[in-house]
Amino acid sequence: MNYVEIQEGPTRLIVPEDHSSGGPGKINGSVFFNEQMAFNRDISVMFLRAFDKELKVLDAMTATGSRAVRIANEAPKTNVTANDISAYAIPFIEKNIEINGVTNCTPSNRNLHSILAENIYDYIDIDPFGSPMPFLHSAIQGARRHGYLAITATDAAPLAGAHRAKCERRYQVRPLRGIMCHEAGLRILIGTMAMEMAKFDKGLRPMLSFSADHYFRTYLQVMDGANNADETLKNLIYIAFDPVTLERSYSYEPDKKHIYGPFWGGRLFDKEHLAKMDAHDTCVERKCNKYLDLWKEEIDDIPLLYDMSEISSFLKVTTPRMDTFIERMNEYGRTSKTHISPTAFKTELSLKEICDVYTEVSKETV
Repeated sequence: MNYVEIQEGPTRLIVPEDHSSGGPGKINGSVFFNEQMAFNRDISVMFLRAFDKELKVLDAMTATGSRAVRIANEAPKTNVTANDISAYAIPFIEKNIEINGVTNCTPSNRNLHSILAENIYDYIDIDPFGSPMPFLHSAIQGARRHGYLAITATDAAPLAGAHRAKCERRYQVRPLRGIMCHEAGLRILIGTMAMEMAKFDKGLRPMLSFSADHYFRTYLQVMDGANNADETLKNLIYIAFDPVTLERSYSYEPDKKHIYGPFWGGRLFDKEHLAKMDAHDTCVERKCNKYLDLWKEEIDDIPLLYDMSEISSFLKVTTPRMDTFIERMNEYGRTSKTHISPTAFKTELSLKEICDVYTEVSKETV
């Protein structure tokens, strides 16, 4: 076992010497680890410690145990099972438990489908290399009533529309390319969860959903009962987008115009839970604080976004300062930045109103 020791927040981690440090990562050898996912693990820690209560946790595809041990160490009210199907992962998990002295984390070497068939958890984390689709039914069935699911999708290219056929095959959704592709990809993931959970007479409540780096991630609360399933499905929408006119809209039913979807059209965040999340002592604290601030202010009940570059190109005007533009827009209607892109924004205003304000602010910039 060739390994190195790294530090994430207050947690020491033993990881393979040959591991990934950027992008979606590459599987080098038998146990996978990607340093760039430290932010993803930070969010898990912040999300769980914000509850301040006892939680039974399963990290179902834990690999080195990095996420599981960090949760156990940094959210100490949790009782964590660090599971991986690979026997090669167990020495890493055991070593990471040992060097951090955590007593609330247990290694497990099982197929996640079998462990979820026999146990239920307050929180289940599914973080696969690629699409989460093969694991969703087991995760849904293993979640306690009103429990939580955390789902990662690293197949960002299909979800963002770069591989339409693959997205339609995996998710039964027609994706959207262009400026809105990452917002759409995130909403495909949540919408897919809604449709899959409805098969078991369950609905969902998004707690925190985001796009970052090369992946999409959503934290959902399970809402049991057929009524909750029906209410959840009412949030599915279809989008129309014309890249020439920049006109975009959404409908709750597909038609000749609204051909992309279905997407999740509801909220992305539980703002009350976000307010309880604290980035103190995380690995990438500055990045965590930046995203927390964006999520807290972001308009998440509008499933469409615009980008400064597309508006500038369309109007053939100078791009104004983002902060100045957002401030002026808010004089006419709700407008916010979005975590999706530093040059993107969301608003309740129409395209004509956006263009009028944009032109006005642009002239002031010259």
